[in-house]
Amino acid sequence: MSDTTLSTPEGGAARPGSAGAETVITVSGVSKRYMVFERPEHRLWQGLWRGRRKFYRDFWALHELSFEVQRGETVGIIGHNGSGKSTLLQIICGTLSPTSGSVVVHGRVAALLELGSGFNPEFTGRENVYLNGTILGLSRHEIDERFERIAQFAEIGDFIDQPVKTYSSGMVVRLAFAVIAHVDADLLVIDEALAVGDALFTQKCLRFLRAFQERGTILFVSHDTGAVLNLCRRALWLSQGRLAQAGNAKDVVEAYMRANVEIAQRRAESSAASPPG
Repeated sequence: MSDTTLSTPEGGAARPGSAGAETVITVSGVSKRYMVFERPEHRLWQGLWRGRRKFYRDFWALHELSFEVQRGETVGIIGHNGSGKSTLLQIICGTLSPTSGSVVVHGRVAALLELGSGFNPEFTGRENVYLNGTILGLSRHEIDERFERIAQFAEIGDFIDQPVKTYSSGMVVRLAFAVIAHVDADLLVIDEALAVGDALFTQKCLRFLRAFQERGTILFVSHDTGAVLNLCRRALWLSQGRLAQAGNAKDVVEAYMRANVEIAQRRAESSAASPPG
């Protein structure tokens, strides 16, 4: 993916050149709303009534997020499940559109989002390498040149010629990471992918990421705050779709952990105060 602009009428068009040469990602006032229907037929009724009645409730996954990521930075994104991390990454990668606000991304993006996303389970690993590589902007000749290195990095042996639907979750991650590691990306976006890999492969991926830091930019989502501190100098903490804190990774992680302790204490106190039975 080359320079990309995502915007909505509500947020206004982004200014392609305003981010500056060293800014890789500019997120400006981004919000994302989903329509939640209580019953399946309500979705049909909503279409039939053409907006004259409302059969859904609004769920705002993101609220007015704004931040920038500079070239060469590795930025961690932390937060509880449901805080909006994956939604934000999908908007940055262009697979979702914001309800309001705008996103500008400069350079080729390689993303490892949902487990197996971009893979056809009926295709073999080899076929999926060519499919994924093409999606990420490589020509067939370029994939031919890199295929052996991709296969060696993935270390799945003869399974490279078996359908992906026969793979374990760890094997899928191995192959997916091997592909994004060989596409000459400017920006890597990684969402919890390393959590399902074995320890040796996780260490291999972390070594690659440290080497990539010398030439590229990384957005790294993880519940493993140790990995965030290990890789990232800067972090964003999302809470209920809002930016709770941004800054030095150590400061943000410590604030996040304190908040988790306070939540656990309140829950324990509430349970102790509740009558038995």
